[in-house]
Amino acid sequence: MASPGKKSFPLRIDPVLWTEIERLAAQELRSANAQVEYLLRQALAQRGKKIPASTSSEVDD
Repeated sequence: MASPGKKSFPLRIDPVLWTEIERLAAQELRSANAQVEYLLRQALAQRGKKIPASTSSEVDD
């Protein structure tokens, strides 16, 4: 179930990539969903697009 105020969408992703995302998420004590959002924010920041953190916790699923 999506968190209130967050966009929900299906994502097709390579199983090997998803396994690595899950592994990183576990190491960083995040859900896989929060890890994907974290990585997307990092990628945007590297490109000069700083997106403010939402009011909800970054670790919710």
